[in-house]
Amino acid sequence: MNAEPPNPHPPRALVLAAFATVYVVWGSSYLAIRVAIETLPPLFMAGCRFVVAGAALYTVLRLRGSPRPDRAHWRNAAVSGFLLLVGGNGLVVWAEQTVPSGLTALLVGLVPIWFALIDWLRPGGPPPQLRTIVGVLVGFGGMALLVSGQRAHAHDAAALNPGGVLALVLAGILWACGSFYAKHNSKTESPWMTAALQMLCGGVILLILALPTGELAELQWQRVSFQSVSALLYLIVFGSWIGFSAYVWLLKTSKPSHVATYAYVNPVIALFLGNVLLNEPLTARVLIAAAVILAGVVIITMPKNGLASALGNGNLIRRSGETQAKPSP
Repeated sequence: MNAEPPNPHPPRALVLAAFATVYVVWGSSYLAIRVAIETLPPLFMAGCRFVVAGAALYTVLRLRGSPRPDRAHWRNAAVSGFLLLVGGNGLVVWAEQTVPSGLTALLVGLVPIWFALIDWLRPGGPPPQLRTIVGVLVGFGGMALLVSGQRAHAHDAAALNPGGVLALVLAGILWACGSFYAKHNSKTESPWMTAALQMLCGGVILLILALPTGELAELQWQRVSFQSVSALLYLIVFGSWIGFSAYVWLLKTSKPSHVATYAYVNPVIALFLGNVLLNEPLTARVLIAAAVILAGVVIITMPKNGLASALGNGNLIRRSGETQAKPSP
């Protein structure tokens, strides 16, 4: 597209704000999805979410003078939208019908591992750095500690749905694949237009898939609750317009392994929100696990020369800009 190219060295405050948005907003989306699918079919709900969000964002961008996307833009958006929003988000929404939220968080927490492995296995991909491996293991250990406590007191492991567990593992792999594809094949200078096209394409595919699954035939509008509709609106505005747009922008300006750290923080945010909104207990195990998870995030994202050096000379932001040419794990 002919829009002005994004700044390769964005302000540090803007990068931190985008990360905070993805961390907090997507952390709250687990709760919103759970409420939304109480009375709305999962694929239909997810499809409506992304079609409405994508159409609104696309309209705003066109009214502000963004060029019309061509066939190549739509083709690449269809591929990345399918991987990210149908394979990634769609499978998570579907799985949350049968898989406990704690195990869902654990399996989604595998995303940084898929990022590192896919980046390593792609043609010309560099092997994971020792710091990345250590950070992933620490973060995964915190996730295991977090979920083991939740399952031990709330769920019977024998009751877990194997289809839902497999769907969550596949969702993480497809999300990582879609993120790499979007980073290197968006073909648009505007990350906001990229996000709009991906949401439109992914949302339409989800609505199409809702037909053969029988969701639309079984939908009873009179039984749809106000809470589910409110949760859907929250997912449209905050989860899609704000959160997904910030995520797509970060893919263009930061390392994939850095962006993937949202998978460690989101479950922690979800637990704290559950405590505030649903009076769910916060045990010592949960607090320790949260500290371990955040330690893993720090290990992965900390510049080699340390935080003081990064704040002094902007190494973190410069490294983020360099990923346009050669991403690192």
